[in-house]
Amino acid sequence: MQGELGAIQTQLAEQRNLLQRIEEDLSDRIAESVVMLVNAFSAGNRLLIMGNGGSAADAQHFAAEMVGRFMMERRALPAIALTTDTSALTAIGNDYGFDRVFSRQVEALALPGDVVIGISTSGNSANIALAFKIARAQGCRTIGLLGKGGGSIAELVDIPLVVPSSVTPRIQEGHITIIHIMCDLVEKGLFPDTVV
Repeated sequence: MQGELGAIQTQLAEQRNLLQRIEEDLSDRIAESVVMLVNAFSAGNRLLIMGNGGSAADAQHFAAEMVGRFMMERRALPAIALTTDTSALTAIGNDYGFDRVFSRQVEALALPGDVVIGISTSGNSANIALAFKIARAQGCRTIGLLGKGGGSIAELVDIPLVVPSSVTPRIQEGHITIIHIMCDLVEKGLFPDTVV
């Protein structure tokens, strides 16, 4: 029991320290990301989100908060998780390879002015990197939720949000915290007169 309590306290302390570093290192970039999203939605553009594994779940979570609601009653916002269409994912993976499961969808769906967000704990997910290259070529704005120094993807996006950790669970916890902050501030930016 004592060992478990120590492990719990250690992990919670790591998370507290990480959140402090996120506040210090990333607040300006998170705010910049919120402005990008508010401007895109205000102009009638959309949000496309992608990730692998646990980051796929985070992509779906983010899209659901935009299409449904986060904290306030307001109109639905156009967000698409590129991780949910199993027919598209398996067809593209089968015909073109797993590295292109997101880039083909970005090529098909993204319009100039749309925002594309990729979530990668390593910063090196090949399928996300390729999708960002296509997004940039199609005139989209891009945000990377990354970890482990940002990897190769940090150089491919307009705003790299690199959680300062090399531990995957801590990075994922940082990502979901940032996502929740962004959801909250996007709603407040778009619907300032709405009562929560």
